[in-house]
Amino acid sequence: MRLPLVTVLGECVADAFTVPAPTPGELALRVLPGGGPANTAVALARLGTPARFLARLSDDVFGRLFRDHLEASGVDLTAAVRAAEPSTLAVAELDTQGRASYSFHAQGTADWQWTADELATTDLASTACLHSGSLALVREPGATVVEEFLTRASATATISIDPNVRPLLVAPEVYRERLPRWCALTDILRLSEDDLELLLPEYTIERACDTWHAAGVPLVVITRGERGAVASLNGERTSVPAPPTAVIDTVGAGDSFTAGLLHHLGTKGLLGGRLTDLRVDDVFDACVFASQVAALTCGVAGPNPPWAGQLRLPAPAIGRATG
Repeated sequence: MRLPLVTVLGECVADAFTVPAPTPGELALRVLPGGGPANTAVALARLGTPARFLARLSDDVFGRLFRDHLEASGVDLTAAVRAAEPSTLAVAELDTQGRASYSFHAQGTADWQWTADELATTDLASTACLHSGSLALVREPGATVVEEFLTRASATATISIDPNVRPLLVAPEVYRERLPRWCALTDILRLSEDDLELLLPEYTIERACDTWHAAGVPLVVITRGERGAVASLNGERTSVPAPPTAVIDTVGAGDSFTAGLLHHLGTKGLLGGRLTDLRVDDVFDACVFASQVAALTCGVAGPNPPWAGQLRLPAPAIGRATG
């Protein structure tokens, strides 16, 4: 069975991790292909979902690295733009729990320069789901163009958004101002607990989910790291524990979770349109699978999601938590 096409729109970022330098007084960096949307596209393709990536990829050394990485993972780049601008660079520093903090070098880089003409000819007829989010939805001049593209896609495809708030580059107020417009056209909103705190400070998960449902989102999924995930389908909630994991770092874990969620929904024929056939048990099963994909990503260095052959079938669930 051929799975439905998921199109991903957004940035690909060079993630540079600090590593011990051989000479005192020097700083060494290990550069890996990253960026939330790119990570999601890679994870989808590795799981077996046809994944097309709409990106603006530079011809610089990082852009060539991105292309090799994406194509080796099976991502379709036929609609990617070959951009004249340089690639975006993020320098990451890991804390003792493997969580990354970033400094960005993103002024005038390729990822944010979308024009209406570049997306106008994109054929969406075969796309069951369009996923976007992160900085591509808030960094101008391209953000408005991307938002308009999502609006067009929502007529025929399931829309998935991950805000992936980056307050060092874009103030949370910008996300808050745009979020109601995203919710009006979004079917799946996946975000982290950290994102929740930045977007709706002092809101409980339940209150946040109800707020976003009222704004138009049927399915809200909030990932909570080692505490698992909470999902709400039009107010009917379910929670999923995180699998036990020896964490190397958490870079790309949320992106892998999103990919696992979309992949599982696609295998059940639930993508395409407004999720009218989706039930909370389907959401639970998809989140269990997504949690396993995220856990395997945490077990390796950097945003390196697993291939389908590395996954085990999840054990039968006992006592599904709903309410």
